[in-house]
Amino acid sequence: MINPDNENQELPSIPPAIWGLGIAVFFVNLSSVMIRSLVPVYMKSVLGVATSWIGILEGIVEGLSFLTKLLSGVYSDYLRRRKFIIVLGYTLCLLSRPLMAMFSTFHAVVAAKILDRLGNGIQASPRDALVGDLSPQPIRGACYGLRISLGTAGSFFGALFGLMLMYWNDDDYQKVFWLASIPAMISVLIMMFMIREPEQNMHPKDKQLRKPIHLSDIPRLGRDYWLLMIVVCIFLIAQLGEAIMVLHAHQNFGLLGKNTPLILLIYNSTYSLFSYPAGRLSDKFGRYNVLAVGFVCLIIGDLLLACATNVETVLIGVAFCGIQMAVTQSLFMSLVADSVPEDLRGTGFGMFYLICACSVLISNSAAGLIADYYGESMSFICSMFIAIFALVLLLIISPRKKQQVAC
Repeated sequence: MINPDNENQELPSIPPAIWGLGIAVFFVNLSSVMIRSLVPVYMKSVLGVATSWIGILEGIVEGLSFLTKLLSGVYSDYLRRRKFIIVLGYTLCLLSRPLMAMFSTFHAVVAAKILDRLGNGIQASPRDALVGDLSPQPIRGACYGLRISLGTAGSFFGALFGLMLMYWNDDDYQKVFWLASIPAMISVLIMMFMIREPEQNMHPKDKQLRKPIHLSDIPRLGRDYWLLMIVVCIFLIAQLGEAIMVLHAHQNFGLLGKNTPLILLIYNSTYSLFSYPAGRLSDKFGRYNVLAVGFVCLIIGDLLLACATNVETVLIGVAFCGIQMAVTQSLFMSLVADSVPEDLRGTGFGMFYLICACSVLISNSAAGLIADYYGESMSFICSMFIAIFALVLLLIISPRKKQQVAC
């Protein structure tokens, strides 16, 4: 939290390196969402895969991604270097695009998704730790908000381009998968040639590398960190993936396959537009206060999706889900960076992502099974009640004495 003594001081500006990192994330997310918005319907309508298997696959690959985030975060702390790990992850994401384009089989899609999510997992913790390394503490919320805002802007344009390319190429999925390689390549080049490690990483004061994580490091992450992780675990079980929203609109409200990128278009537009303001507001009003608003947005989104009688209501529900992602993701990351020791920042993000892995595996797998047996609406009803429980826990652990921050 920001010290009230800084109230009358001018806040520093966001460093150029944060902007560069955000632009790299913009392009890799653009590439990712170009294909991710189409894959559920592609698997369902072209490859004939059952919804339950799609949900299980989403849970497995996302869980694998989050597990990789732990390992890469610990390794980046060990080396005190982040950049080359990020470049490696982006390269794996790039290689997955041609694989999906060349082979029209279920096994190829599974292999490509695994490669893509491995790449995403490898780069995520070092990237978020690097933002913390580069960010002045008084505007850390704004820096994380900007990074997420640029990243989700890439997701927005990825959904938009996916929609346009499907129209222009007469529903040619393979051609869209090929074209998604271009922004992925741009992101690799930006990270390689335009981003520098901060001086404390390039030239640490003590030349000794940190030892790999030990059990004694776990308590050092702090009580506030672990209380937050309990809430994160429960809340992310409530946070359903985009695939279930896409299938809900497609199967229950007749949204055409080529129009399904509209779901991610709306989801990522609100995600992008609200990420930076949420981070900036948390610098001013306190992280936990703004985080609670994000939880309420998920509850509203679930209610709208569960009770929808037309596709317009579904799209409004999707918009609220995008807003909650904007608020919760930027705030979770800011709180992790605030609460852990600097030399354990990568590890802190890695443990955060490992906990996310368990929750996401449960969430996606359960949502697919519930949708198969009881319909997609029931998935959103279950999500809503879990989110309410998470909100109650958040209010209980919220350190109210720490809520005073600089205006």
